[in-house]
Amino acid sequence: MATITDVANLAGLSRSTVSRVMNNYPYVSDEKKRLVEEAMKKLNYYPNSSAQNLRSQKTDTVAVFIPMLTNPFFSYLLEGIDTVATENGFRLLVCQTRYDRKTEMKFFNLVKSKQVDGIILTSLENPWESIQDYTSYGPVVMCNEYDHASKTPNVRLDQVYGGYIGTRHLVEKGHKKIAFCQGSFHSFISKAREAGYRLAMEEFHLPAHDEWAFRIAADYHDGKEVMRRIAAMADRPSAIFTGSDQVAAGIVYEAKQLGFRVPEDLAVIGFDDQPIAEMTLPQLTTIRQPSHEIGERAMKLMLNLLLPPEEAPDLPENPLQLEIVERAST
Repeated sequence: MATITDVANLAGLSRSTVSRVMNNYPYVSDEKKRLVEEAMKKLNYYPNSSAQNLRSQKTDTVAVFIPMLTNPFFSYLLEGIDTVATENGFRLLVCQTRYDRKTEMKFFNLVKSKQVDGIILTSLENPWESIQDYTSYGPVVMCNEYDHASKTPNVRLDQVYGGYIGTRHLVEKGHKKIAFCQGSFHSFISKAREAGYRLAMEEFHLPAHDEWAFRIAADYHDGKEVMRRIAAMADRPSAIFTGSDQVAAGIVYEAKQLGFRVPEDLAVIGFDDQPIAEMTLPQLTTIRQPSHEIGERAMKLMLNLLLPPEEAPDLPENPLQLEIVERAST
């Protein structure tokens, strides 16, 4: 008995393309449809009706990939997603990837097996070419994170601009020796923020020393480690742009333990404007990111892909913005 793999081999196409043709997905060329139909006829292949019914099954459930639930930014993002989901009768299946590629790949099978209708990605660990075929089983929306290789719908802000305005703020405060830190995991957002940092440094003709680029910082404890490394340097930066309020808070705490004054000895700027930004001493200057609204828009975008036009919520047209919130740490 012929299988879908046999059809794909005879047609000279991938299994995912054959699947798209059989399930009447849009954006499949007439030529590919012809090749699949001819191969099916030659092989006397008929799609399994129960399998087709499974593929058309709706669960009213959307999976949300979260890298770390303990990070408040992702919690607020999830809250925004859940608000819109609940209003429209949908459920969420929250999947914590812990920035692990293998874990993420396992979760992608949820849409392939039709346990969920679609996936919202708030982070992305694997290269897009490794996961793009999963989009044939259901819509995938990127929320906050993105990949230039992907054409999937997304909701994101200009992170290059965020890195730029944060660094420019430090320059305008008189700093010339400015450090930068980000996490060690795969992230286009971190790369974009570093690009913004370097853009500002180049604009003001300031050096971006490699030894002042810390790529180990993802949470509060990492921030403490960054500060310890700075304290051990003979040539220290006088300011640091971080990609996280959690990291910035760790730096501020450890600076005090080591006898450094913030901002007199080291100015610190965070990112996101989480509640912790107002709880540190001194309070953090940060880049405010509207996390709840980002989540809301991502879920509305997903519903526009899952529901008929007359049932889908309206998509806001006004762009979301990043802005500096100046407090005492700079």
